[in-house]
Amino acid sequence: MLTIEDKFEWIQRFIDWRERNIKDKQFVLILSFMVGVFTALAACLLKSWVEWIKEFLTENFDSTGANWLYLVYPVVGILLTSIFIRRVVRDDISHGVTKILYAISRKQSRIKRHNMWSSVVASGITIGFGGSVGAEAPIVLTGSAIGSNLGSIFRMDHKTLMLLVGCGAAGAVSGIFKAPIAGLVFTLEVLMIDLTMASLLPLLISSVTAAVVSYILTGTQAMFPFHLDDPFAMERIPYAIGLGIFCGLVAFYFTRAMNWIENIFRRYSKPYARFLLGAVLLSVLIYLFPPLYGEGYDTITLLLNGESIADWETVMNNSWFYGYEQLLALYLFLIILCKVFASSATNGGGGCGGIFAPSLFLGCIAGFVFSYLCNKFDIGGIYIPEKNFALMGMAGLMSGVMHAPLTGVFLIAELTGGYQLFLPLMIVSVCAYLTIIVFEPHSIYSMRLAKKGELLTHHKDKAVLTLMNVESVIETDFLPVCPSMDLGDVVKVISKSNRNVFPVVNAYDELLGVVVMNSIRKVIFRQELYHRYHVDQFMEDAVAKIINTDSMEEVMRKFDTTHSWYLPVVDEDNKYIGFVSKSKALNTYRQVMVDMSEE
Repeated sequence: MLTIEDKFEWIQRFIDWRERNIKDKQFVLILSFMVGVFTALAACLLKSWVEWIKEFLTENFDSTGANWLYLVYPVVGILLTSIFIRRVVRDDISHGVTKILYAISRKQSRIKRHNMWSSVVASGITIGFGGSVGAEAPIVLTGSAIGSNLGSIFRMDHKTLMLLVGCGAAGAVSGIFKAPIAGLVFTLEVLMIDLTMASLLPLLISSVTAAVVSYILTGTQAMFPFHLDDPFAMERIPYAIGLGIFCGLVAFYFTRAMNWIENIFRRYSKPYARFLLGAVLLSVLIYLFPPLYGEGYDTITLLLNGESIADWETVMNNSWFYGYEQLLALYLFLIILCKVFASSATNGGGGCGGIFAPSLFLGCIAGFVFSYLCNKFDIGGIYIPEKNFALMGMAGLMSGVMHAPLTGVFLIAELTGGYQLFLPLMIVSVCAYLTIIVFEPHSIYSMRLAKKGELLTHHKDKAVLTLMNVESVIETDFLPVCPSMDLGDVVKVISKSNRNVFPVVNAYDELLGVVVMNSIRKVIFRQELYHRYHVDQFMEDAVAKIINTDSMEEVMRKFDTTHSWYLPVVDEDNKYIGFVSKSKALNTYRQVMVDMSEE
């Protein structure tokens, strides 16, 4: 029978040939091109998969009233997705971008192989059947998994794997949105990949390649067609600032509400309980507010291209609000309030999706409502173009939710072709970002990791400490002693050790203290005292203990506070594990810093 090595012997031969003939820098460019192609194909496949399911299910709906099938489809979608995840994938595939950040900081940029396809299948079912989430975060996880596993196949080092993960994310955003600049900027802002000459070219290659493949497969038109009828005027700058602040507040509401709702779902340990709660909440919300069905891109297209109330009121089709044009602003405001519940219920109930699309959807509605009310009540006496502000609101919400103002600006400009509104897009994005950071210092993606000290940032010192872990610096060659030993027994242990610190443990391996060589140096040569003194008489309390779950930032803080060179490591039950020496920690720190800084 052939072994795996025999079956894939040609791969090893290719790796050997590559190492002899192609330099690593050139090969990374080849890999980045391949990542761009594969991620674009995955993105186009997912978009087609979602659209086909949605069209098949909803094409015959009556637009003049509520449709009861809105109560059924989301339940079926979440059920099928949860069964697929539990029975086939058997792994958690939610919070795609957070998983990428965790893989970069804690898993040496290694992402499981099933992530190259599982998120595509699961999110396609979820969104096609009405799940109120987006396909972008799942495809970003898919792209990053493609980059990680492609690099692993060719045995690339940790630093190159991190770059290929970034290439996969950049290619995914570029491919699904046809936005190459946004793909690059997203990787730098959200995934914290450092911009160096060594990383810039591969990221660009993946982004451009993915965009070109998407153009070939789906055409060159922008994702959301937009025609600028009313150029931006300088007297509207105060309104742009006001919209930015409003978007920042909506982003803050969205972020905090989503965390609160997710915590409610976590209280239910049984999957069926979470499914029932999520499915019922989602189906009722979609039944009342059909624009919450799926990604909501039809609503965005409508608000960006509508010219009058007659066009805009069609957003209320298929609902109980049909025909009540005077309730348009109230209807859209209720959608702003309810969208976070629909998105959280989708993922909490067992579905799979991200918050890219919800951010764009909410931003478009927030911008439209802001300008619509300004015009309705004649605030300031200046006409505010609703479609322009709907476009600007998309940039503002994305900047606020993701803490990524540049991504918001470039993505919306590339999505719509609205480059003539670049200045107001920047104003709204910056104001939204400045507003939300007053209340929330971390994005919706990074806050979970930031609380655990597992978030990689552009702060070099913190980034290096994040990439390190306690397990890699623990030393276990410290010989233990027990409290009942006399001085003579301790001297025998000292003679076998090259250390000057000895942990004192009991019969259950619990750490009781330490014996320091300097403290007993004066008596160890007096044999007449060997049976007179016992360990429990001259041992000392540890000045501090390192818990094996501590972050390296916390470890270094303990070293700085105690001025010690050795600290014992225990688990949460105080079981002795080993010691961490400051010298080894600093040597490891320096090596990681060198690896990060090499071009």
